[in-house]
Amino acid sequence: MKIILRENVEHVGTVGEIVNVRDGYARNYLIPRGLAYYASPKAIRLLESEKKQYEARMAKLKSEAELLAAKLADMQVSFAMQVGEEGRLFGSVTNQMIAQELADKGFSIDRRAIIIDEPIKSIGEFVVTVKLHPEVHAPLKIWVTSAA
Repeated sequence: MKIILRENVEHVGTVGEIVNVRDGYARNYLIPRGLAYYASPKAIRLLESEKKQYEARMAKLKSEAELLAAKLADMQVSFAMQVGEEGRLFGSVTNQMIAQELADKGFSIDRRAIIIDEPIKSIGEFVVTVKLHPEVHAPLKIWVTSAA
């Protein structure tokens, strides 16, 4: 079935693309959620106006994400954790903990947007990446110290 995507759908396509998907996937998932609509001649004309609106919305979101990235680049988050032998932590610092600490400081960031390359299991300074927009990533410094 040929459909036009209204939103970016992972592993299917991007906004405005005319793609061919299975009938059930289109009828039961994409179209009811407003992610796509049938590719008819009228819909193709409608697509042009939606593309302009989408581009304007994405430009606004990107500029907001860039402002937030500038604020996060100057910020540092610290955690006092229990430490065992040789500076190893009991447990690790997770993206949920980082998101909660940022929420306490007034930043509303989803934990899934915080990307930790390697598990933080020792004391020291670490840098994690915060994905604010598909094109905007911000570094965030994490300090882990001993609680005792």
